[in-house]
Amino acid sequence: MILVFVLVLAVVLAILGTAHWYVWRRLVRDTTAPGSPWRRAGTVVFVAGPVLAVGALAGEQAGLPHAAARVVAWPGYLWLALLLYLFLGVVAGEVVRPLLSRWLASRRDGVRAGVNASGEMVSAGMSGGVAGGTGDDGRDGGNGSAAGGAPEGVPAKVLSRRVFVSRIAGGAAAAAALGTVGAGAFGVLNGPSVKRITVPLAKLPRSAHGLRIAVVSDVHLGPILGADFCRRVVDTINGTQPDLIAVVGDLIDGDVADLAGSVEPLRGLRSRMGTFFVTGNHEYISGVEPWVAKVRELGMQPMRNTRVELPGFDLAGVDDIAGEDDGAGPDFGAALGDRDPSRASVLLSHQPVTIHQAVEHGVDLQLSGHTHGGQMWPGNYIAELANPTNAGLERYGDTQLYVSRGAGAWGPPVRVGAPSDITVVELASRQA
Repeated sequence: MILVFVLVLAVVLAILGTAHWYVWRRLVRDTTAPGSPWRRAGTVVFVAGPVLAVGALAGEQAGLPHAAARVVAWPGYLWLALLLYLFLGVVAGEVVRPLLSRWLASRRDGVRAGVNASGEMVSAGMSGGVAGGTGDDGRDGGNGSAAGGAPEGVPAKVLSRRVFVSRIAGGAAAAAALGTVGAGAFGVLNGPSVKRITVPLAKLPRSAHGLRIAVVSDVHLGPILGADFCRRVVDTINGTQPDLIAVVGDLIDGDVADLAGSVEPLRGLRSRMGTFFVTGNHEYISGVEPWVAKVRELGMQPMRNTRVELPGFDLAGVDDIAGEDDGAGPDFGAALGDRDPSRASVLLSHQPVTIHQAVEHGVDLQLSGHTHGGQMWPGNYIAELANPTNAGLERYGDTQLYVSRGAGAWGPPVRVGAPSDITVVELASRQA
């Protein structure tokens, strides 16, 4: 087992190292002169970035104090997000670079043709400038007059076409990556939006028609998202005036002692029928028993493989499948085995993959999270491969599954193409 872990770690580090080298080469080496301050500064960034990223990923697991982990987490996680989009931008630039180079070469040839036809200089700046440099060797061009007889006042040293193209492609990639990460971080820190859907349930009585469940998942309070963010989430939930609040896992990332202040605003959640909580995989990473006790103390009702009968329907909840590593995990028999099948049922289960067990036990609606909707494009494609439903509402036989994209973010506080949400699920009776 240790050998497998070491091998996987080695592969991951090799991939990250290669990605860093490739992006550094395109953005720093190919655009700067050897020994220049710009090359030294860029190299420092590409060394410090991965060091901070490793510190962010391993900080708390290695016993780093929470305050120190917060300092490292911000730049470390943001660097990981930035690296992803720098890499994608540089790869896209590989298509643009030869097209731009050929266009510049055609401009140069056109200028030379003008000179030959008229017997006089058409554009001294072009013939002795960017397009008329020494070629594609990546070094500075020669004297302007040697390249095309540039008049006095034209710089003696000019960029080669290769360096010019590299700077254009690299600058565009950097600008796109910074803009994408900046917008994605603003979206997370600004708090989740409210999404509303109506779900008809065949067995729901007329008396429960219109009941509103506020579904919140994957808040991930931790080194980055703290008390202020938690308060924003609570205010958003309370603003929907729900009948019931369902917290479907991954509420936190860290120990109870470190995050006691961050979760304190959850005490202010308000709904007519109460707040119900099920564990996610990150509760098991962070210490499930202390966190279950904490959420109970905050006024939530943990649903650990159990069920409550509410007016018009049964509400059940199961532990996350991460608990199976400790001999626990979801127990659908305990939560659903002896219930009245004529009553409508809603199941809280963190991971969408449990939908198949929900179908077997006749659940009408399962509410889940876990996927983050992929969080950062193109992560949605990976999430779609790993989960039966990545986000939204889908039907599996007689059971419907709704997957929230989550209210927060794990790792980089950035979302791209997968906006955070708190969903108000309004139950509808077909008898109404």
